[in-house]
Amino acid sequence: MKIAVGTRNPAKIEGVSRAFEKFFNDVEIVPREGISGVSDQPFGAETIEGAVNRAKNAYSDGFDFSVGIEAGLFELPFTLTGYIDFQVACVYDGENYTIGFGPGFEYPPLVVSEVLRGREVGDVMEVLTGIENLGKKQGAIGFLTKNAITRSMLSEIAVTMALIPWLNREMYRQ
Repeated sequence: MKIAVGTRNPAKIEGVSRAFEKFFNDVEIVPREGISGVSDQPFGAETIEGAVNRAKNAYSDGFDFSVGIEAGLFELPFTLTGYIDFQVACVYDGENYTIGFGPGFEYPPLVVSEVLRGREVGDVMEVLTGIENLGKKQGAIGFLTKNAITRSMLSEIAVTMALIPWLNREMYRQ
């Protein structure tokens, strides 16, 4: 099975690979340019749109599926900062797409206030942690959880959730 992934980010690629290998044999992952078409720091539904765009832009004939992953902030009540970060995955077969989310978490208030002023989460977290290219390594979630959960794990979970309708076609495609 040949899978195009709309990113060159090693953490996301690893997560996609692990998700597909749980269910399919002979998985080949091919990183491709996956243009999101959304702002560098997406909020809400724009995050989902970015994942869909990345999957669609990465797809071409010769692939069984393509995957797009986008992280963004969703405004939610009852939170410390008013926002939860979710990683969103889209799995696309050239015709249909499905969406899955990873577990959500809150950034420290300082990070959210800087993002609301126009900065990107990744830039703020790199300064805060002193870790260059944090998003391509364990990610902010890795730093915040002391590596109990990493960005590749969030990607794996989000992709696994997006795969549910493909794994249970008889229940989803009628």
